[in-house]
Amino acid sequence: MKFLSFATAIVLSLAATPLFAQDKPGEGVTVRPVIQPVIEEMFQARIVFRALQDLGYTVAEPQEVIAQTAHLAVGTGDADFFTDSWDTLHEAFFKEAGGPEKISKVGTLVQGALQGYLVDKASYDAGVKNLGDLKDPKIAARFDDDGDGKADLAGCVPGWGCERVIEHQLTEYGLRDTVTHNQGEYNAIIADTISRQKNGKAVLYFTWTPYFVSGALVPGKDVEWLSVPYSSLPDGAKANTEINGKNLGFAIDNLRIVARNDFLKANPAAAKLFEVAKIDINDISAENKLIADGENKSSDIDKHVDDWIKSHQAEFDGWVKTARDAAK
Repeated sequence: MKFLSFATAIVLSLAATPLFAQDKPGEGVTVRPVIQPVIEEMFQARIVFRALQDLGYTVAEPQEVIAQTAHLAVGTGDADFFTDSWDTLHEAFFKEAGGPEKISKVGTLVQGALQGYLVDKASYDAGVKNLGDLKDPKIAARFDDDGDGKADLAGCVPGWGCERVIEHQLTEYGLRDTVTHNQGEYNAIIADTISRQKNGKAVLYFTWTPYFVSGALVPGKDVEWLSVPYSSLPDGAKANTEINGKNLGFAIDNLRIVARNDFLKANPAAAKLFEVAKIDINDISAENKLIADGENKSSDIDKHVDDWIKSHQAEFDGWVKTARDAAK
């Protein structure tokens, strides 16, 4: 009887092993993500990390570097994947990191991301509706904050990608003599911009969605998006830059996961997860507003992730199941 029990146990153990392996296809594998040092991007990244953990992967502490360096880290093998690659905006970074021979863009994590220039609503209602209007020194002086007579544009941090578009367009639209592109720490610059708008001053700034700024300065209420004279992107790139009849000057973009090709080949479960994971841009904007309202600790981000997964449990579980099935 003891022999039969022992034999039965061995059979059950052997039978359970492949089932467990299928349930946790990432068991024993440590994945190395890279993210930007931007707290508003941690939410979507951690949702993906949580799904990887459900697949059995160990997720290493992410490296934090700006977008250009993040792509290079994946391309050189210093990281396995980056969750926040803008499909059009970061195309140059993708190519610089080795392009499709070394890395791949997988899935579409977030759809419909916007970028562009905005002004306070009073300025817009007074007739400043196109970035090209700032070629007029009198109009540009409306947004002069330091007394030099030129409009001060709260702009983009070098290495993010948006700075290339802004610099290209300032030249293309003949705005070098009337507009200054301020490129310090974005959060500090935009905090000052928000404060000035709240105090009734004219403001000119660049921002994007999903991000908390459009919750603090609401388009259509506090501010308005500017049009640009015509579409013109660096290196002659072509993309759809129009939404609701307005040409924002930047591609209507999607955020994708970039991963090393050899990592994807060796980890079909992770590859499939990256392919099927999708997060509504409005959910990210809502979470970013929580951050702006003071829920800005790492533990707060984890709670936001917990809450999102609970309210999207069936969807989240579907990603994980599809990823597990891909590893069989």
